[in-house]
Amino acid sequence: MRLSRRALIVGASFTIGGVVAAWTVTAVAAPGPVGPSVNPPAVALQLAKDKTAAMIASRPAYLHASAEDKFVQRDVITSEGFHYVPFERTYKDLKVVGGDLVLVTNNAGQVIANSVAQDRAIENLSTTPKLTKAEAEAVASGQLKTVDQVEGTQLVVYALGSQPRLAWQSTLKGTGAEGYSRLTVEVDAQTGKVLDSTEHVVNVVGTGNSGYYGTVSIDTTQSGSTFSMVTPNFSNMPCQNATGNVTFTGPDNVWGNGNATNRETGCVDALYGAQGEIRMLAQWLGRTGMNGNNGAWPIRVGLNDLNAFYDGTQVQIGHNQQNQWIGSIDVIAHEMGHGIDDTTPGGISRSGTQEWVADTFGAATEAFLRGDSDYLVGAEINLVGTGPIRNMFNPGALGDPNCYSSAIPGTEVHAAAGPGNHWFYLLAEGTNPAGKPASTTCNGSTGLVGVGIQNAQKIMYNAMLMKTTTSSYLRYRTWTLQAAKNLDATCVLFNKTKAAWDAVSVPPQAADPTCTTGSPSPTPTVSPTPSPTPPGGCSGQLLGNPGFETASAPWTATAGVIGSFAAQPAHGGTRVAWLDGYGFTHTDTLTQTVTIPAGCSATLSFWLHIDTSEAPGTAFDFLTVQMGTTTVANFSNLNSAAGYQLRTFNVSAFAGQTVALRFTGREDITLQTSFVVDDTALTLS
Repeated sequence: MRLSRRALIVGASFTIGGVVAAWTVTAVAAPGPVGPSVNPPAVALQLAKDKTAAMIASRPAYLHASAEDKFVQRDVITSEGFHYVPFERTYKDLKVVGGDLVLVTNNAGQVIANSVAQDRAIENLSTTPKLTKAEAEAVASGQLKTVDQVEGTQLVVYALGSQPRLAWQSTLKGTGAEGYSRLTVEVDAQTGKVLDSTEHVVNVVGTGNSGYYGTVSIDTTQSGSTFSMVTPNFSNMPCQNATGNVTFTGPDNVWGNGNATNRETGCVDALYGAQGEIRMLAQWLGRTGMNGNNGAWPIRVGLNDLNAFYDGTQVQIGHNQQNQWIGSIDVIAHEMGHGIDDTTPGGISRSGTQEWVADTFGAATEAFLRGDSDYLVGAEINLVGTGPIRNMFNPGALGDPNCYSSAIPGTEVHAAAGPGNHWFYLLAEGTNPAGKPASTTCNGSTGLVGVGIQNAQKIMYNAMLMKTTTSSYLRYRTWTLQAAKNLDATCVLFNKTKAAWDAVSVPPQAADPTCTTGSPSPTPTVSPTPSPTPPGGCSGQLLGNPGFETASAPWTATAGVIGSFAAQPAHGGTRVAWLDGYGFTHTDTLTQTVTIPAGCSATLSFWLHIDTSEAPGTAFDFLTVQMGTTTVANFSNLNSAAGYQLRTFNVSAFAGQTVALRFTGREDITLQTSFVVDDTALTLS
């Protein structure tokens, strides 16, 4: 490893003994609510548990609870200062399929939203079956071509149909119409009719793989003189040869040969994407690992199929027609995205939504690692010789529907992804984004302006934290609107989320929230502290300490960012803000809150110098500039240049708002990139 100049100057210390084999990915939670009334995290978490338990005990009408119902509180998930508390339901001590719900609390423990799967109470249902367990298993087994194993069978109450039914629920392993299958089947315990089935093997046909990213850095583990392709300090994510499920090992911590047909090389690409997704989840969404508990599932390269899949226990990577392994960024992140879906409330999304839900994680991880996404699923590997398999900005170009209709829930799941992918692109990028493909709408609307892919994914993820077993396009409309309302008190995210759903013809729902500026969220995500009063109305400069020449205030920054550094001369004066430059996984932030007067035009400018030790051609380290939750600009090591460059952006859209101007620098595991900011200004006109 190369020592960075930053490490030497600021005195960062670490031990180098021989070859460094493994690095720890630091999970940096997304910023939560701030302000004097915010409870400490542990207090807020306990309040969420206690207040929701009390709410459940009071049996509000929206629970549709009977006297025989009991509720079990599951692990609380925290995101952006809100707490999502899942509950599962039993009836006469039997699990209720479709009885799940999520309550959402703010920092004070107030329940501000609910998402309940069940829409009627279960009353007077007999729990004595006519079918025996063996008879039910025989019916369930008929749903597969061959059955290798019955994992288990239990009596449940099935509440997802037109009326609650007693059912036998079996989970089987075997072979289905599309190959390997792990299938859960509910069989009516009185009539023997198949009520429902859920496939845990979630397939995707394609995307890119090995050799396409050149030389990359991956986290590995060392034991004695042997290295292994095991993600360190993380639970259960080795990369293995699918023949025998043997983890790749070696003597020199050098992996693969750049040939996409080589299985070890396939693992290089798979770990590069999966480990990037871990960092994206931590830094963008505040989630620790794919399963939310600092873990994931083994990745196995060698599936003899033009396919890849997640099944709840593993991710299998197959090949394309050229026999190249297809573990590219968006394939592996998509498959792990199914795992995220599976381990958030409600489990794998239903009614034709599961594939676009996973596609959003593929696009977001690609943007995080490469600086941007092409929004083309499968563009890199050319799976079957026809290019990408899904197009998010124009699904119709590949034969998938652009617009939602009542037929979508019954459409083949990959084709059914079309409207959701289209929505996500319109939300993230808009209808005519600079430097990206234009995207038409289904309702003829034009001029949609995106919120950026990070904000779009944040809305998507927080909606998933309200997910129940009744997930559908219609429910996701409601959940994403609630998530956008929670995340942004200005209603900007809400309005853009709504406009994107309208643009793909997903109709309004009775449960949709409304948003009024200033009132949607009891816990704002930006500080209300005003910036300096602008002199003379729409004139003057708003930022305090714009050249960092005094003490840090009113800026807030991580340690070591603001100061005078011999290795990084200032653009003007003697002091700068130096983000990153350490040469290992690290995140720096620099923030100041400002109020832009209503009716004024505003321009953000700053001088930026980027130098890097990274090789040309690949974006590894990133600087994001945000106003509130909106991304204004993205830079990476690919933007390195000699000296300072003036960067200028129109931020008039924030007139009349109090927002946080935030610079966030992120470095990966090796080789430094320095983002040096000086002489900032937010000028009114």
